[in-house]
Amino acid sequence: MKYNVAVIGATGNVGRELLKILHERAFPIKEIVALSSSRSVGTKISFGDETILTSQNLADYNFKGTDFSFFCAGSKVSQAYAPKAAAAGSVVIDKSSYFRLDPGIPLIVPEVNFEKVPSPAKGAIISNPNCVALPLTVILKPLNDLSPIKRCVLATYQSVSGAGKEAMDELYNQTKSIFMNGTVEPSALPKHIAFNLIPQISYFEADGSTEEETKIIYETRKILGTDIKIAVTSVRVPVFIGHSMAVNLEFEKPITPAQARKKLEGMPGIMVIDRPENESYVTPIDAAGEDSVMVSRIRKDTSVTNGLNLWICCDNLRKGAALNAVQIAEAILKQ
Repeated sequence: MKYNVAVIGATGNVGRELLKILHERAFPIKEIVALSSSRSVGTKISFGDETILTSQNLADYNFKGTDFSFFCAGSKVSQAYAPKAAAAGSVVIDKSSYFRLDPGIPLIVPEVNFEKVPSPAKGAIISNPNCVALPLTVILKPLNDLSPIKRCVLATYQSVSGAGKEAMDELYNQTKSIFMNGTVEPSALPKHIAFNLIPQISYFEADGSTEEETKIIYETRKILGTDIKIAVTSVRVPVFIGHSMAVNLEFEKPITPAQARKKLEGMPGIMVIDRPENESYVTPIDAAGEDSVMVSRIRKDTSVTNGLNLWICCDNLRKGAALNAVQIAEAILKQ
């Protein structure tokens, strides 16, 4: 059986990646439609090597008969159009943050909590997590099964692609300008990013945290179904694709690095690369284009009784966004 599919926000980074993954994984498509805002109508988008899609106006689209609607646009678009798609009987898989903490909307990572998806899913809205909370929970879930996690302290190192194409262009242009004795002032990001780090992602809240840090905390708790204590510092780094995390975990019971490594090696969606004696560990460049969440430098934290340190990398456009959405749809079809 084949299905009618709509991709909303098809001209953006995540939308294009989602189209690429749908084709790569041979998702059973009868008809596919690329939808965008009025300013991007008419944009040509590749779907595989032979098919070119022309973006249509989302405002004019009738979702009746659309089996899956992948929303890859912002929260305002999801707020306005996702309920309409669901009311028309479409399974909505939404990448925006708008529905993530809604208690009536499941926030899904297939390797972690797919059982939360309603069956049948027709006419449902399913939320796709933040691009840090998603790979983080893929790693935390099997470790939490070994022993409940009491506390998680992490620093994130997030690539500019997480802020969109404009931020990627800004990094490129600023880097080039440095070698040409020029200057490119920041516009997509709050500070100069080339050869620099920015300890701010999104806006600051009243307590001094950024919105991104708050998202990571509450989404991770919702996905895992636990009130784990979490402290986060999120940093934008001059990397094009690939988010990384330095993670410190405190457990209720002792877990050795060997036990953690063995548990993670046996889980779907995880790749363990952890031979520091051979300088074998993952970097964002290694993770770019990969489907797995990659973990390295699994070692004991001697500052607490039951602690471990980890280093995690993930392609934020792929598994951190588009691939997870496609995997949700694939899991629904298997259901």
